[in-house]
Amino acid sequence: MSTQQSRTRLQHPWQLVALREISTKLRDKTFIGSTVFMLIVVMAAVIIPALLAGNDSPDKVAVLDDAGARVVQQADLVNGDDSLEVTRVADRAAAERAVTDGDVAVALLPADNGYVVLGDDEVDSGIGNSLREAAVSLGMFANAAKAGLTPEQLQAGTAVQEQLLNPGPLPEIVANFVNIGLALAFYMTALGFGMMIAQSVVQEKESRVVEILAAAIPIRALLWGKVVGNTVMALAQIVVIAAASLIGLLVTGQADILEVIAPVAGWFVVFFVLGFLALAGLWAVAGSLATRQEDLGSTTLPGQMILMVPFFFSVFAGGTAKTVASFVPIASSMAMPGRMLTEDVPLWQPLVAIALLLLATVLIIRLGARLYERTLLQTGRKLGYREALTLEPS
Repeated sequence: MSTQQSRTRLQHPWQLVALREISTKLRDKTFIGSTVFMLIVVMAAVIIPALLAGNDSPDKVAVLDDAGARVVQQADLVNGDDSLEVTRVADRAAAERAVTDGDVAVALLPADNGYVVLGDDEVDSGIGNSLREAAVSLGMFANAAKAGLTPEQLQAGTAVQEQLLNPGPLPEIVANFVNIGLALAFYMTALGFGMMIAQSVVQEKESRVVEILAAAIPIRALLWGKVVGNTVMALAQIVVIAAASLIGLLVTGQADILEVIAPVAGWFVVFFVLGFLALAGLWAVAGSLATRQEDLGSTTLPGQMILMVPFFFSVFAGGTAKTVASFVPIASSMAMPGRMLTEDVPLWQPLVAIALLLLATVLIIRLGARLYERTLLQTGRKLGYREALTLEPS
């Protein structure tokens, strides 16, 4: 009975390695600290802008009479954001004191042919433009009334509307922010876990633990276990961060954004898992090529470049370049979810991108397994990728 249980336990040795990787990460203070730090950053990025926007007090504008107050109220009505507040003062001297003392942002004073906006060392362009447009509008209405015209007759044929040929599902600034956030989440997670994978392999080589493991478990099982274990932890970290973002959006009253992000989130998980699996194998190989921690700077450089170049393309490239990047394996993990937020992407495009990424993941993992088998037990010196391909399996 015990022999059968032992066989059952050893039927999938990669599972033991994966569980060991997961338990090690859960006890790793560095991993816990980095996760907490990322949670703080995400919560701050979601909550602080909303708090600042909610706490914005209106700019006070000093006026002398009802006519000036109507101009300020008209400007605030056009802005539609309660950004201006009327402050009554007795005379010009009082208005000047209020401006210089910082009690008001500007003063709107009557002049010979309209109004003058009085500031201290400068006049905020937004406030100045709003007051100017409001004064012109009210002045035209008053002049029209004197000429026997109604406001509707005066404004006939002057309406200007905006129409978008390719409207995005989110406002541009929000879509760009989320696009950068998704790409950065993949980049930072893949880079952080990748370096931890490489470092753990080197530590096992330096301590000779890998020789004991290789004698008991197939080398490929060691690789699969490391890849699967770290993929599970990386995905768990992303889920925790996503949950924190969800809570932040709900607390700050931005739940409407979730309606657009939620469908893309599922696609992001698929791209994330496939892209991370492909890279995890390469990070393990980078560790197997090294014999000391100091060697990782050169052996992990290809993996860093494979991440860095697509990241900049997915964030900063536009038009055709970004479209092409969204089909390139690894780059698609960062570019395609962002495109789906900012563009009306046909269904076939993410499906094709996933198919290409899946094919690339299989090929990269197979290549990584070959290199890992050839280099894991090579402890004499650092190896290069070309040299590793010429070695015989250990």
